[in-house]
Amino acid sequence: MPGSQNFDDNFLREMNARQLWHPMAHPAESRANLPVILTSGQGVRVTDIDGNEVVDAVGGLWNVNLGYSSEPVKQAIADQLAALPYANIFRGVSNDKIIRLAHETVDFFAPDGMARAFFTSGGSDSVETALRLARQYHKVNGAPSRTKFLSLKKGYHGTHFGGASVNGNANFRTQYEPLMAGCFHIPAPYSYRNPFNETDPAALAASCIAALEDEIRFQGASTIAAFIMEPVLGAGGVIPPHHSFMPMVREVCDRHGILLIADEVITGFGRTGAWSGSRLWGVKPDMMCIAKAITSGYFPLGATMINERIADAFEADSSGTAAIGHGYTYSGHPVGAAAALAALAETRRLDVVSNAAARGTQLFDGMLSLAAHYPVVGDVRGGHGLMAAFELVRDREAKTPIDGKLAVKMQKSAYAAGALIRVSGPNVILSPSLIIEEADIDIILGALEAGLKAIS
Repeated sequence: MPGSQNFDDNFLREMNARQLWHPMAHPAESRANLPVILTSGQGVRVTDIDGNEVVDAVGGLWNVNLGYSSEPVKQAIADQLAALPYANIFRGVSNDKIIRLAHETVDFFAPDGMARAFFTSGGSDSVETALRLARQYHKVNGAPSRTKFLSLKKGYHGTHFGGASVNGNANFRTQYEPLMAGCFHIPAPYSYRNPFNETDPAALAASCIAALEDEIRFQGASTIAAFIMEPVLGAGGVIPPHHSFMPMVREVCDRHGILLIADEVITGFGRTGAWSGSRLWGVKPDMMCIAKAITSGYFPLGATMINERIADAFEADSSGTAAIGHGYTYSGHPVGAAAALAALAETRRLDVVSNAAARGTQLFDGMLSLAAHYPVVGDVRGGHGLMAAFELVRDREAKTPIDGKLAVKMQKSAYAAGALIRVSGPNVILSPSLIIEEADIDIILGALEAGLKAIS
């Protein structure tokens, strides 16, 4: 019987990819290459099946902002499981924790202009919700022709069909096409590689805005529902725009009656050294997609935040057009809400945003120093909190991307030297917990150097 099997370490190694398909991986590669199998975490460190303890330089997956030992969050989850482990919030039902969480979340993002919260199971759900509500808002406002979406190439917005359709990375699109109609992309403010051959960030921002204006003219402003963007592009390789870019996007959207959706799934809750990516650039979007750090990754939860203008249009409707025909079984999950309430309190108490700014500067400066000694580093990106990346190349002059196998070799060498890093194509992406300390950053930098030596 399956229940009587001895699930020892050898079983775990042997069976990992026989019955489990890993996200973002080829099933055959997962079978051929044994992954790191994690068994425990403490502070900003994780321990694997072989007893190796390393600094987690990925912060789970951009989400374990409070590290692995936040007892208030764990206790809140345990207490809520004992009191009310599940409740839906569909019509006619609510629960105490989600009402409190809506209040706290709106308060947290009030400086960004947010006024309402629609809760989801995670980031992809939050994006899907924002896209749907954007179309519905225009119908409520008497502009049903506004159905199209604009977004950035290199942008990442999750894996649902809506999110994949506005994604700007072919890896998440090609095998699933045809995707949702009416989605169009403009060049990202990516100074290392762009169609304008422009290396000056300010000039590049202006060129991308000109491309946005051109696309709006081509499509017709009256057909466009929203523009969605990450304030700092994350999964695409950590691409911070020039500080002028998002404010210019806001102005263009306002001028043409287009909603601005900020995908803050990664950048929310202090990751950038500001409490939100939008706040970093001084912009108030119409909607914000949040998830990940809202519970520090301890429970799957997300939300779509909505500003007063959209809320007023929905709540003043008397035609029935504003009735929301959308939601999830786990919208408003009381355990997730309890976890989020505790995580928000700890996020504020620990002032993680200040630490993210300081440690982010330390990490970025250290990476720039490494790049000066290792030609395999083509570009270093970061400088805004704890999100940074190396782009690895075979030839700096030609910017030829490194072979993916070498990137994996670097990852393994860095792990052996004490840090878990993430590779995505030619990019090494770093997003450690926001409670990380100076000595831990030094360990990460040392591990990065060991990895670079291994492939140089």
